[in-house]
Amino acid sequence: MKQLRLGVLAGLFAVAGVLSWGGARLWDTVDTLPSVPLAAPIVLALIATVLTATALSLRSRLRAQRERRPGAKGVEPMMAARAVVFGQASALVASLVSGMYGGTGVYLLMNSLDIPARQDQAIYAGSAVLAGAAVVAAAIFLERVCRLPDDEEQGTAPAA
Repeated sequence: MKQLRLGVLAGLFAVAGVLSWGGARLWDTVDTLPSVPLAAPIVLALIATVLTATALSLRSRLRAQRERRPGAKGVEPMMAARAVVFGQASALVASLVSGMYGGTGVYLLMNSLDIPARQDQAIYAGSAVLAGAAVVAAAIFLERVCRLPDDEEQGTAPAA
């Protein structure tokens, strides 16, 4: 399994941001701009929380298994692989969504801060970008937790 690359995630974020900014600009000239939902940063924060909790759980179980503690629950390789795939998919989607809200937020900051409703939309968009960054950070942490010990020594590091 290939490791997440920050360059790919940053590229997805940038492309989605530019396209979203252009789309918001075009949409605002034709009609009213669609709103940024309040649920966007909340859902992204929940995903980041789930990824972090999964990583912390797996890390403690792997540590107990490595130290051969009595009664330690082992980690099945397929479960670790599924967790890493979930983390990688979440990071990719969060990069796209954060870029989309980031582009919309930049457009709102540049053009519409005199309207109170648009100020709220800009705050929601900025919060979604921060929550998306938290998802990416949690996914990278999960990937590092599930890394095989032999791979860390060699420096190749494919996850689980």
